Amino acid sequence: MSTYILGVDVGTTSVKAVLIETGSRAVAASHALPTTSDIIDGGGIKAKEQHTGRIIDTLNRCIGLLPRDKLQHVSSIGLSGQMHGVVFWKGKGGCDWTDKDFFTARDTSQLITWQDGRCSIDFLSSLPKPRSHLSVATGFGCATIFWYMRHRPEFLEEFAVAGTIQDYVVSMLCGLDGCVMTPQNAASWGFFNTSSNQWNVDILKGAGFPLRLLPQCVPSGGLAGQTCSDWHGIAAGTPVGAALGDFQCSVYSCMSARTDAVLNISTSAQLTFAMPADFKPADSPQPASPVSYFPYFEGSYLAVAASLNGGNVLATFVEMLTSWMRELGAELSDSCLYGKLINSALNQETSDLTVIPTILGERHNPLCLGQVTNISTTNLSLGHLTRALCHGVLANITSMMPAERLREAGVTRIVGSGSAIAHNEVLRQEVERAFPQPVVYGQNADSAVGVAMVLCDRH
Repeated sequence: MSTYILGVDVGTTSVKAVLIETGSRAVAASHALPTTSDIIDGGGIKAKEQHTGRIIDTLNRCIGLLPRDKLQHVSSIGLSGQMHGVVFWKGKGGCDWTDKDFFTARDTSQLITWQDGRCSIDFLSSLPKPRSHLSVATGFGCATIFWYMRHRPEFLEEFAVAGTIQDYVVSMLCGLDGCVMTPQNAASWGFFNTSSNQWNVDILKGAGFPLRLLPQCVPSGGLAGQTCSDWHGIAAGTPVGAALGDFQCSVYSCMSARTDAVLNISTSAQLTFAMPADFKPADSPQPASPVSYFPYFEGSYLAVAASLNGGNVLATFVEMLTSWMRELGAELSDSCLYGKLINSALNQETSDLTVIPTILGERHNPLCLGQVTNISTTNLSLGHLTRALCHGVLANITSMMPAERLREAGVTRIVGSGSAIAHNEVLRQEVERAFPQPVVYGQNADSAVGVAMVLCDRH
């Protein structure tokens, strides 16, 4: 009789659930649904919030669509999700299991996501300096809690526990009083030292931070507990992994050797490779560095160049052309236009037009915006512009993490993944030109698959 591991990713826009067969590690079933949980910011504070109850309803629908006969043979459950964000709840009372084999959210706050913009540069500069190699940015859990502490302290008094959305699901499944959190999620909250695996308690206490809201830290890849009740046909007493970061799990799903680098281009773009086992990051943030170090497994780190400019830049280009055409009285759908742009660039193998595509800036250089230079009468065709734009996206990410640095790190191949790479042959050509290492397009990076594989390999 086959047994399965359930992997769930609670993402920014959707929930995905997969069942992996434990013996073969093959995906036996999967389902994804959009959460449609965004809350409109009516207060003008650049808030980015989501409705926790709707996210949990989507989670229940998603798992309910998996084959019941396979769910009854699930041997463990893993969760990953959007890092940085924070949701508040009232201990065990944060959900309702009444007469059902699933839970619904109760007495929780909204989820304040990683995209939240309420913490201005001035506000962030007023916070104490963390004893950590990672900077604190708006949308990070601890920064958000500081904001409530200063602007709406009565809001925090309503709640006993805080965590990421995936930590909340784990706590409810296991019937925990508090919240357990892995270094992968804790590091993305800020004020967490990944060398000691401890919160900056003394720094936070000195700033009046509500320490009761800090989760208890447990190792990445370890267990948080067992299900306290039957859940969608999965028996009570089933082991549940402590929740992991979606980025680390997506890398785990497609990095088959330590000598691989993973290039993911979907909405944004990331290039990452595994650091040597004995690597330890600095004790203070390096905000001007384009490379960050994310905690991975067994005390190891991933070197990550995370660009804000990826497939979204190409989408903006298409939207710009569509709106121009509309003003000129011509109509063409985005998808039809996208296909024509790619075909025109396939016929234009190179271009002397230079496009710097950083229309969103970068975290390490927020004021460096996009540019188009070296314009002449001979390079203004759509083929030139599309080719130069795709080349620019790759030139930007490789300026953050040059191919030479990958070679020095012992990287022998590039694993390409993500929707922008999958749907754009011009981008794939530019990927292959950007790196001397061979490029393979394996399975797409998938956090839900990755978190299931972590449990499969460790338990």
